Amino acid sequence: MPHRLMLLLALCLSTTVHAQAEVEDLRDVMSARAYAMGGAYRALGMGTEAVLGNPAAIAMWQMYRIEMHGAWDTHNKDAFGGVALMDAKTSQLAAGLDYHILSLRNGEGRATAHYSTLAFALPITPGVMVGTSVHYLRMSSPRQANSTTVSAGLLLRLSDGISAGFSAHNLIDTQNEELGRYYSAHLGFMTGLLTLAGDVRADFESREERIFTYSVGGEYILGQTLPFRVGYTYDGFQKASQLGVGLGFLTGEGGGIDIGYRHDLGGEKGRLVALTIKLQVG
Repeated sequence: MPHRLMLLLALCLSTTVHAQAEVEDLRDVMSARAYAMGGAYRALGMGTEAVLGNPAAIAMWQMYRIEMHGAWDTHNKDAFGGVALMDAKTSQLAAGLDYHILSLRNGEGRATAHYSTLAFALPITPGVMVGTSVHYLRMSSPRQANSTTVSAGLLLRLSDGISAGFSAHNLIDTQNEELGRYYSAHLGFMTGLLTLAGDVRADFESREERIFTYSVGGEYILGQTLPFRVGYTYDGFQKASQLGVGLGFLTGEGGGIDIGYRHDLGGEKGRLVALTIKLQVG
């Protein structure tokens, strides 16, 4: 009898671990530009993805932004669409609002999620910015969620072309795997037509061991209108690599279109295509 009980417990634990491993984490929601750069974007503040990344970065550039995002994984069939607004020009207190609707796999099947974020950032000095964001997740069956959590970030402008930051995400424990707590340290280098960035994410709670995800990426603007992007990610959860590549088109009025593609080398073998349509006014 004790042996049967132990076997039953082992089978239950194995099933639970497998189910949790299939849950998609919302930290993977990005713009087409960020996917193409391997997920290395948090230190740059170059788009509305800052609302979900390091919220302090929304105060980095004084302008208005509106962007529409969409992505589809052709292999795993995950998909999302969203719209985001940022205002870092009206006052010293910059603000951003992001909404996404997602179709995601998890351990109980496929779920539809509504994910909303409101973020604020304030420059303490011209070189020091702080920010915070509030996230609200509502998810329907088969897996349900109605949860709120917060994130916070710090961004340092070390020079005209170098920035570094730190952010802590999902600090309130909601008991939802989709809102797992993690931390990020990031560095950006911007000079003329060339941008380089790196990002390290650390998760100390999802599993017994520490999990690190490393991202590096670059962008070069050809002819001042055609950004070419490339990036690499080592995903510590899947213990697999991901390659990103993308192109963009910039208009003279401050708008543009970005296309990104991310290819999993192993892991879940994802094949993700992303599109962003953007407008910005300085």
